[in-house]
Amino acid sequence: MIFVTVGAQMPFDRLVRGVDDWAGSHAREDVFAQIGTTEYQPRAIEWSAFLDPPAFRERIERAAVIVAHAGMGSILTALQCGKPILVMPRRGDLRETRNDHQVATAERFKALGRVSVAMDESELPGRLDELHALAATDPISPHASPELLGALKRFIHAEGKTP
Repeated sequence: MIFVTVGAQMPFDRLVRGVDDWAGSHAREDVFAQIGTTEYQPRAIEWSAFLDPPAFRERIERAAVIVAHAGMGSILTALQCGKPILVMPRRGDLRETRNDHQVATAERFKALGRVSVAMDESELPGRLDELHALAATDPISPHASPELLGALKRFIHAEGKTP
């Protein structure tokens, strides 16, 4: 199953419409989307506006691959579950979010080799065609690494000292 999520804060019609069109043209019956509050209602895929946390987690765990906005919660959840993820960032200039932080997030996680990225709806169908080639990753920990915790402690203690 392909699980599509736009998060809980706002709709993301470009992503949902793109996946819906792709699924319809490829006769895919294995796509489920969490679409938020929106006037667009998919025709080719199963969907729900929202899922409670247990239902969301169950969809993630059952999915072969995740398709999502480039929100940190969606990315980290997929990585914690060891699921391959394709992201398409929301854009500030299209009023899908406040600014282009999701573009920066997508670019950084792509550079780290942790996500596949479709930067916009024109790239999305091609990336969806490649979903079968995305490999599962080793799950990441839900906790900060000892190295990060140590660096934070050193920073906090250094800030508390006066010269």
